[in-house]
Amino acid sequence: MEVRGQVCVTCGCDGGARPRIVGLAGAVRPGADVPGPARAAGTPLGGHEHGHDHRHHGHDPGHDHDLGHGHGHEHDHGRGHGRGPGAAPAAAPPEADATSRLVMIEQRVLAKNNALAAANRARLARDGVLAVNVMSSPGAGKTTLLERTIRELGAAWPVAVIEGDQAGVLDAERIRASGAPVVQVNTGDGCHLDAGMLERGLAELAVSPGALLFVENVGNLVCPALFDLGEGARVVIMSVTEGEDKPVKYPRMFASADAILINKCDLLPHVDVDLAVCEQRLQMVSPRAEVMRVSARTGEGLGAWFAWLGRRRGGQVGPSSEPGLPTVPTAPAGRDAPGARPGRPP
Repeated sequence: MEVRGQVCVTCGCDGGARPRIVGLAGAVRPGADVPGPARAAGTPLGGHEHGHDHRHHGHDPGHDHDLGHGHGHEHDHGRGHGRGPGAAPAAAPPEADATSRLVMIEQRVLAKNNALAAANRARLARDGVLAVNVMSSPGAGKTTLLERTIRELGAAWPVAVIEGDQAGVLDAERIRASGAPVVQVNTGDGCHLDAGMLERGLAELAVSPGALLFVENVGNLVCPALFDLGEGARVVIMSVTEGEDKPVKYPRMFASADAILINKCDLLPHVDVDLAVCEQRLQMVSPRAEVMRVSARTGEGLGAWFAWLGRRRGGQVGPSSEPGLPTVPTAPAGRDAPGARPGRPP
């Protein structure tokens, strides 16, 4: 949705966001010098902005928010919209009417997004690709975990990454240096990825059939939980430095997870956190999720993480030592991983 000067009614992020797809070169062999990006940071593919296609937040493409204001939903244009000098101040609608309109618009936003997500999911299933939506608060260690995972699994599985950040290509450059092809999605003022952004990212990223695709969402424990991208699995990462209260403060995020990684366990001697209490709360809000204690820095617990990925992908990870490379058979193409859910709750 593009609504300049207003906010998205679904999650509250700035509706003036203009997401851009930033192209980077293919994977860099580990140990090699990392060249600069193929395009200047922030430059969209093709040298122009994607124009957003009115798909931010999965918004109805027919819902035009240009200055001509050709809205598809009803409201009194005699009241003005604060557009330009002389516009009459908008009169506040009755509270009940305003609430019903917000709910209706939110439903339209999510319905459009879910339709795009279903198309993404069908495309990924056709190619035998397991897409993993990786979510966390900023600084929990998503990128470091992906770097380590690419280095450990890259020889056994084809791995690709779509990176989501509001701005910049720093994380995408780290991923590329780890050995995986990557495309950066900059959301501007947007606070999460949506299915339309993933669709455009997939169009720019050559994902091999049978690959493991990681989608690193924007660091945020609220809005990414609302938007189905078409992924086959959701992983939420929290770090021991965040304390044990996050699961009860942000229950929707943790309840949406298929797996939860408690990261930075190497810092446990230095932080005041009760992991038993944290895990008890995780079990309360997300009883079906598999919870793993890991350290992306030292490799602690990563064997369980790799095994989980193998099961989701349809293969079975063989015996391995941590943090060594597991034996991983290639999953059959064109088939969903066992246990993958066909859709996400609204």
